[in-house]
Amino acid sequence: MKIYVIQSFNEDGLENVYVGADEEKALSLKSADFDHCDALFVEIWEDGEKTDDFRLVESPEENDEEAEDAIEEDK
Repeated sequence: MKIYVIQSFNEDGLENVYVGADEEKALSLKSADFDHCDALFVEIWEDGEKTDDFRLVESPEENDEEAEDAIEEDK
């Protein structure tokens, strides 16, 4: 079974913010979901060994949609 570890990065270091087997949930997280988060990193563990790690990159389209939602809320 794969375990996804999502780490929040900021000037103070890394903090695990999600650990679980739900790939969809893990990969849908955004840095805006967490306070003082500059970036999110993913580690994938399988059978007790880390098999992959990468930075979780948010698409520009998602950021544009969030900005539009914020503008709509201000009206």
